[in-house]
Amino acid sequence: PICCRSCIATAVFFFLLGVYVTDCPPEAGDFRAQQCSAHNDVKYQGQFYEWLPVSNDPDNPCSLKCQARGAALVVELAPKVLDGTRCYTESLDMCISGLCQVVGCDRQLGSTVKEDNCGVCNGDGSTCRLVRGQYKSQLSANKMVDTVVAIPYGSRHIRLVLKGPDHLYLETKTLQGVKGENNLSSTGSFIVDNSSIDFQKFPDKEILKISGPLTADFTIKVRVINQMCFLKQYEVTNDTRCSREFFLFFLVNFPVDTSRKARSSLVIEFCNSLCVYGASNGSIGFLLLTLLCHILLFPRWESTPWTACSSSCGGGIQSRSVSCVEEDIQGHISPVEEWKCMYTPKMPLVQPCNIFDCPKWLAQEWSPCTVTCGQGLRYRVVLCIDHRGMHTGGCSSKTKPHIKEECIVPTPCYKPKEKLPVEAKLPWYKQAQELEEGAVVSEEPSFIPEAWSSCSVTCGVGSQVRLVKCQVLLSFSQSVADLPIDECEGPKPVSQRACYSGPCNGEAAEYTPEETDLLYGRLQEFDELYDWEYEGFTECSESCGGGVQEAVVTCLNKQTRETADETQCVTSRRPPQLLKACSLDPCPPRWEIGKWNTCSLTCGVGLQTRDVFCSHLLSRESNETVILADELCQKPKPSLVQACNRFDCPPSWYTTEWQECSQTCGGGVQKRDILCKQRLADGSLLELPETFCSMPKLVSQQTCKNEDCPNEWLLSDWSQCSVSCGEGTQSRNAICRKILKTGGSIIINSSLCPPLPFSSLLRPCALATCARHNRPAHKQSPHIMAAKKVYIQTRKQKKLHFIVGGYAYLLPKTSVILRCPTRRFRKSMIFWEKDNKRLISSAHITIAPYGYMKIHRLKPSDTGIYTCIAGPAQEHFVIKLIGSNKNLIAGQPAGIREEEAMRKTSLNEALRTQEKHINGILFNGSKTEKRGHLTDPSGWYDNIVSRLLQHKGWPGGNLEFWEAQESTERNVSSEEDQSQEYSLPYTMVTEQKRLDDIIRNLSQQPEELKDIYTEQLIVQLIHEIFKNHLEHQESVLKASRRRVDSASMEYPFHRHVSGFTSSLRTSSAEAFLPTSMNPTNGLHSPHQKPAILRKISAAQQLSASEVVTHLGQTVVLASGTLSVLLHCEAVGNPKPTISWAKNGEEVKYNDRMLLQPDDSLQILAPVEADVGFYACNASNALGSDSVSIAVTLAGKPLIKASRTTVINTELPTVTADIGSTVKTIQRTNVTISCQVAGVPEAEVTWFKNKVKLSPAHHLHDGLLLIANVSLSDQGLYSCRAANLRGEVTESSQLLVLEPPRPLPYLENLTAVLSSIGTNLPSVLTSPSGTKMTISPGSSALIGCAVDGHPTPNITWLYSGKPLSLRHRFLAAGQILQILNISDAPEGEFSCLAQNEAGSLLQKTSLEIQDYQWSVDKLMACSASCGHKGVQVPQLRCLLDGTEVNISNCKEKPKPTLQPIACNRRDCPSRWMVTSWSPCTRSCGGGIQMRRVTCQRLTAKGSSVPMSNETCAQASKRPVDTQNCNRQLCVEWVASSWGQCNGPCIGSRLAVQHRQIFCQTKDGTSVSSDQCSALPRPLSTQNCWTDICGVHWRVSLWTVCTATCGNYGFQSRRVDCVHIRTNKPVLEHYCSWRPRPVNWQRCNITPCENMECRDTTRYCEKVKQLKLCQLTQFKSRCCGTCGKA
Repeated sequence: PICCRSCIATAVFFFLLGVYVTDCPPEAGDFRAQQCSAHNDVKYQGQFYEWLPVSNDPDNPCSLKCQARGAALVVELAPKVLDGTRCYTESLDMCISGLCQVVGCDRQLGSTVKEDNCGVCNGDGSTCRLVRGQYKSQLSANKMVDTVVAIPYGSRHIRLVLKGPDHLYLETKTLQGVKGENNLSSTGSFIVDNSSIDFQKFPDKEILKISGPLTADFTIKVRVINQMCFLKQYEVTNDTRCSREFFLFFLVNFPVDTSRKARSSLVIEFCNSLCVYGASNGSIGFLLLTLLCHILLFPRWESTPWTACSSSCGGGIQSRSVSCVEEDIQGHISPVEEWKCMYTPKMPLVQPCNIFDCPKWLAQEWSPCTVTCGQGLRYRVVLCIDHRGMHTGGCSSKTKPHIKEECIVPTPCYKPKEKLPVEAKLPWYKQAQELEEGAVVSEEPSFIPEAWSSCSVTCGVGSQVRLVKCQVLLSFSQSVADLPIDECEGPKPVSQRACYSGPCNGEAAEYTPEETDLLYGRLQEFDELYDWEYEGFTECSESCGGGVQEAVVTCLNKQTRETADETQCVTSRRPPQLLKACSLDPCPPRWEIGKWNTCSLTCGVGLQTRDVFCSHLLSRESNETVILADELCQKPKPSLVQACNRFDCPPSWYTTEWQECSQTCGGGVQKRDILCKQRLADGSLLELPETFCSMPKLVSQQTCKNEDCPNEWLLSDWSQCSVSCGEGTQSRNAICRKILKTGGSIIINSSLCPPLPFSSLLRPCALATCARHNRPAHKQSPHIMAAKKVYIQTRKQKKLHFIVGGYAYLLPKTSVILRCPTRRFRKSMIFWEKDNKRLISSAHITIAPYGYMKIHRLKPSDTGIYTCIAGPAQEHFVIKLIGSNKNLIAGQPAGIREEEAMRKTSLNEALRTQEKHINGILFNGSKTEKRGHLTDPSGWYDNIVSRLLQHKGWPGGNLEFWEAQESTERNVSSEEDQSQEYSLPYTMVTEQKRLDDIIRNLSQQPEELKDIYTEQLIVQLIHEIFKNHLEHQESVLKASRRRVDSASMEYPFHRHVSGFTSSLRTSSAEAFLPTSMNPTNGLHSPHQKPAILRKISAAQQLSASEVVTHLGQTVVLASGTLSVLLHCEAVGNPKPTISWAKNGEEVKYNDRMLLQPDDSLQILAPVEADVGFYACNASNALGSDSVSIAVTLAGKPLIKASRTTVINTELPTVTADIGSTVKTIQRTNVTISCQVAGVPEAEVTWFKNKVKLSPAHHLHDGLLLIANVSLSDQGLYSCRAANLRGEVTESSQLLVLEPPRPLPYLENLTAVLSSIGTNLPSVLTSPSGTKMTISPGSSALIGCAVDGHPTPNITWLYSGKPLSLRHRFLAAGQILQILNISDAPEGEFSCLAQNEAGSLLQKTSLEIQDYQWSVDKLMACSASCGHKGVQVPQLRCLLDGTEVNISNCKEKPKPTLQPIACNRRDCPSRWMVTSWSPCTRSCGGGIQMRRVTCQRLTAKGSSVPMSNETCAQASKRPVDTQNCNRQLCVEWVASSWGQCNGPCIGSRLAVQHRQIFCQTKDGTSVSSDQCSALPRPLSTQNCWTDICGVHWRVSLWTVCTATCGNYGFQSRRVDCVHIRTNKPVLEHYCSWRPRPVNWQRCNITPCENMECRDTTRYCEKVKQLKLCQLTQFKSRCCGTCGKA
């Protein structure tokens, strides 16, 4: 025996070696605690701890877990404890190599043997008995101590419970007679006489536990602690004495000891304190009632019978159910609650069963050797014996010992020695097979043979038969069922065999040759020719580090020792697998290679990497490996990298790096190159045209993400020199600006820019020396006195005079004199430009040195901008021509010329013009004065002038008057007089300012009324022009009368003019109506939708308390305002209906809010609640119009907001009020209106997503223009109005809609195909429709590749209707899978994609292509020439033109195939040969011949002989003679017969041998293989000898070992003796006869077996009280009463 940890180094072999483990001595200490304490001097997380063991870890009991003393820190200090450490404190199991190994109570590793309740290892519980009881005692003042129970030495598992206020105490007595006492006063564990006691003290009870075994006799007593009297509920007495009640439950395992001492110390009284009225303690009635009290009245445990054992042998389990029952006096049993039976332990529910060993093989003694000399065989009988020693079945065939082996007899043989051992003949082999293993029925179907029948003959050789069944064990019913034979696997056992019943003519009978042949012929099947044998081992599975070798099992022919097919050997007798360890040396360092990683590229040529490291395998069993340096591995290191995915990629876009930004700050752009390339399989890139790349091209330009630029000065161009000669100065302006990162710029305070030197803004200049030095220099710059007028020529004139600074619309062929009056500048230094090109005098244009120029007879090329330049000053004059149809003649675009002219203006003028452009041209109300002049007014001027020329109100009745006037004017005019500007009677003149006012008024009107307003304003303009013209003309006429006396005619001018002006006198309302609606016009106009007239006049303050205004204005309420009247005038046909709304809600009229008869809204006594936007709505059947007016207080601003949703999918422009949600398509212009009212005037600021927008996005009056909307413009736009009194903000959400549009590809379709399988046909729909041909019955994928914003909803249709065939949707409905295309007849699949921006319908058609036969190809011709060549058409199965498996067309009718003749022509001459003749000799070399001829086969099938020369030209002549049978001539040669001393095969019959050799004719010996083709002579024969005159002699049977049952057997002696001398000889001489059996079963008769056992624990009392005669107790105590 060894200590549990004294052999740690070899602990791993414990289980293999069967080491016996014993407990360590107590002084050795806790082994696990010692391992924890070994870490006390090792820092853990920077500090030292004192470690205590943590035992009984349920998850990993073999890890070293320790707890720091005084802390809750539990740490696993080692993954496994040292070998030999206990797994659990209360178990013998120990840890070995980190695994918990089972240790039985027999201290054997791997043993599962347990102690029984008596402490006996592998015991059955019979050495002790369980004692349960309940003690009840009455204590009085005279009786202070009472004995409860005396427990003898060796008892175990003691548990006592005392209920009540009193205490337990112990008295002990050792085997040496030493006595002791122990007063149990407190809870704890104590050692009393080397026995460990666990005592628990509670207020109402005490519990005593002793695990045992006891090392002394213990007496348990109860001691009273006070004299008070307690009456309990169980007390039943008539005695008036103070009684005391105790209840004590106890459970003791008493050792069974028949000694007198033990019996005397076991004193237990049951129910000894029960008071029964009228019964004395010594009476029989008292004893009977006491017994009935415990048997019948107390509840008890009852159990059902045990279930069948789970295993027939080797240990199983069986179970039962246990319940608590109660039995009354009448014997009725009823179940009760389990707690009532808790005074006794509950019976076990599970118990082991059939723990006896399973049947195992038992080999008998070997038989004598089958030969008397040399090498032979011997046999033995192998039986399957159960645990009772009986021959049975159930042993595994794989573990059966072999029944024969080779043997060598040392006697020399006087005959040629055989190469192979002699097989046993009858009867030994037969005897070895007679006692074959009996098959046992199992839960798997198996063949079950029954017993052999008796031999068919009483002597000689006969036959035996038996029945073989296929049976199975039904586990649920434990019954056997017969199955059909084919349900069982494996070879079926034989059902017939030969048998030998001894000689028929007495003991010494001899066999005749016929009987011998019969004997050998019938028993040939027992002489097995083939058998399994081990032949060496396989190669080791590992070259190092420990491997295994498996023995090679082959099926051999036992005579020739040649390998045979495995089917020749009996499968059930194949020997078990045999393994042995090999290559145990540690492995040398070698390379460990990991798996290849994923390829870096999916196409082209990618790279794969893997891990390769040098390692050293120490032990394959423990899989312990050490990683070494690469230098220690001898072989070259395997590659770490390899190429992968070597195939061409599809063309795709490749980008270069982004170039540097065009600006270092303030925005800018970055560019890159986008190229279409294809990566080839060799890794190179091939550049292709852009059309080869199907994916959308990537962006090649992006905005830089840099920061704002530092503040900088923006400098204008230098001005002209301040003097025209001599030395002067030049200046320029500077503006401080910041360029933002968005690219825009803002003007900032000049103090934020770095200081600018004065020299940067002013510099000296020097011109030519002045001619007159004594003249003082000009102190002021030159000035041109321009006239800002517009001239319109209405009649032909020869010549007209103008002053620079205006616009002139003239008729062709009119000569023009253009003057440039200047101050402080010499006229001779003036020069002229046209469209920024300097003019010089020519035949058509004259440049005069006096500050004017002349254009002779205007032509279209003269249109343009003429500029007069006087030093730094310059002025322009625009000339445009009027055509014959009163339309302007198109020349060079005026806008371009003007823009070029404006470039030369000063910096301040340019900046002012830019500001005007940003503010826009749409002015209203009182803000007009704040705005500057219009920019680029020529387009507006052209429009007004064209309308003036086209107007029908021009006076044209008396053209002769104007012609006469022309002549008069011609006389009066004088070209040379430069001092006066004469009247131009046929040229209308007006101020540019008047036209600018008209343009501003028109910009305020809605589109519906612009034509009406234009017409009215044109009429007003004509009226003003004629009025001014008349006044001017009257002064001209007066002057002409004074100058021309001869011209005394009366001018009818007033008549014409007054008639024209009177036609213009109309009411204001009529003036606003279109011409077609004028009351003077008799015709009614067509229907027209409503339009509200906008008035641009300011609100009229009729009095301090009354305000009257039109729409489009802002009304500011004051404290004294008593009334506000809001006018609303509208036109339309039918007449519009007027309604009013406030802040989007209809106005509710009351005594303060009044609707006037003219549809005006009057507010009386306005209050703060009336503040808001009032909208006038005009509507009729054709539409509606709405205009609002703001009513506000002087205070916080007011914003007009809307809560509507505007959806636009068609219009190029969208306008919405702030507060609404705008949904529009891309590339539209969105205007968000933020109408603000407030006093003081509020400043409007715009934000996008809470980020302030630059002023470049704003229009005037709170309008925000988002031009060319794209997805990047989406967001929340906020308008903030702020003044000194506060601020308010409203927001609008802009959502960009993108209607569904088709995509060229669908990524989801590729993903689905890769998951389902790329062989699934797929197609994408398109707006124009696609097609795909597929086979019937297959599945198809249809993709709907669409894009849009928001994401479109997809609806699938089939032939325009919802889907009804079997399908499923993939990728959120983008992919439709048709599960069986045969379900769909002809039709079209379509996907309808819809979102708020529109819809898109894409479609595809699936064409089902059926299988069909094709005979379009012919097979190769069967012959190249002759008359038999044919071609058979090749039959193919096609699907859509592609050949498929021919089985797909098997249901289609095959077309008729007609063979076609081919190659029907004469063959070329060729050699023809006959078969070889037989060889002239059978061995030793001979010859054979054949005939060779030259022939030609004709197309008709006949053969024509040809000359040999003809064939020789084509091929070499075949040989006609060859050698044959060149092998040696051999024969079998036999030696003479040997002595007749071989094995006996019958009475006086033996075997003699001779040797057989193979040799040549000349006597040379050769291998026997050379003679294998010849019949081999016999090498053995029978012979007669007296040695074989023997027989078996048997003795009498011994007495049977049992008188009944199945276990009895008997034996006898069997000897081989000579017939004549009757002396024993060697047994192998008698082997030719069956050896009589030497043992047999006997007395196999059933024994009387009546199960009789006790069913109650009180049977000993029943026997003592002599109650066994009562039937009730006799049945319950059958075992005890039966012994009595």
